[in-house]
Amino acid sequence: MNIKDKHDYDKGLSAKALFEAKEGRVTSLQIKRGHVLNDHISKVPALLICIEGTVIYEDEKNHSKTLLKGDFQEIVPMLLHRVSALSDSQLLLIK
Repeated sequence: MNIKDKHDYDKGLSAKALFEAKEGRVTSLQIKRGHVLNDHISKVPALLICIEGTVIYEDEKNHSKTLLKGDFQEIVPMLLHRVSALSDSQLLLIK
């Protein structure tokens, strides 16, 4: 899903709840083209948002999703997953 899809563009201002954080932490990630954030798990629900670039999110349940600018992926706790960069990418991880 893309962040833009959450809003009604007929309104001048739109605010929508996107994710309820458990740890209260936002982490900025940079992954250069061809590099991988290797297999790992999150102990709490998380939200990965692609700010710039293109990455592929893959998990142990064979779910694979290409994330472009503005796209996001919910990360299920205790599910092995990885993120690979197809181009230089900037991401936000919210926990």
